[in-house]
Parts: sequence; C-alpha cells; structure tokens
Amino acid sequence: MSQHSFILNGKKVTVDVEDDVRLLWVLRDILKVRGPKYGCGIDQCKACTSHINGKAFTPCSVSIKYIKPTDHITTIEGLAETAKGKDLHPVQEAWVKHSVPQCGYCQPGQIMAATSLINDVKKEHRKITDADIDTLRNVCRCNTYPRIRTAIKDAAKNM
Repeated sequence: MSQHSFILNGKKVTVDVEDDVRLLWVLRDILKVRGPKYGCGIDQCKACTSHINGKAFTPCSVSIKYIKPTDHITTIEGLAETAKGKDLHPVQEAWVKHSVPQCGYCQPGQIMAATSLINDVKKEHRKITDADIDTLRNVCRCNTYPRIRTAIKDAAKNM
C-alpha cells in the first residue's frame, strides 16, 4: 500500500491504496464520492467523467499513481463550488431548466464533460457550435441527446 494525496472538490484527501488502483474506485469505494458513475471501466461510456485541474477526464482509466498531490479533482459534487456564489453551476441549472435527465445515470458525466467543453470554447473566445458538441463522446442510454445539446448551448450563454 502507498499513500496518495490530492485535492478533491477543494479539500485535501489522502488514501492508502495500491498504486495500480483506478481513481474511480478510490473516489467511489474509499472516499464514498458517488457522482462519478461506473459504466464500462475502460474509458468508453464516460459515465465517470470528472475534472482534473479543470479538464474533463475519466477516472476509470487513470491509476492513482498518476495523480499528484497538487492535482485538483472535481466531481459533480464539487462543480457548483467552481461557480462563485451559486447553488448550482450554470450547466447544472441548464440541465434542470431543459429537463435533460431521464434515468439520470450518465448525467454527472455528461455535465462534467459539457462544462469542460464550454470552458475550452470560451478560452478560444468563440461561441459553442454543433460541431463542438459533436465531439462529446458520453453515452446516454435514454437518448436525451437533443435536450443535452439544447442545455449545453443555453449554459454556454451563462458562463
């Protein structure tokens, strides 16, 4: 076992686990953070999408040994705190406004991926396009893709 530390949703955490344990299991099983969902475990469905240092990534595909003590991991539970002074992040607000979720299982990953995409587009000083949204690879088995697309465009206006 090795000790690994990182910043999770704004707070320093330390865990004692084997180096090859995937971060998703550290989050869910050890730290009891349940927002990142287990879908495929091989970076295909992206249900576990979270942020590392503000960028989308899939913790099911990253071993804890690659996480540095200075890395900031943000899950859906900490996303609202990245939007100063709000109860919900603008992407979460758009999800509610447009009634995006059906079963809801993939929605944390969808929201985290959408937030990262919108932030990337904003850094380029341009508006989000359908082509940008087409780059998202998160799987939704309920097929709420039209509402996801609408919510992303709406959220981008408020970020």
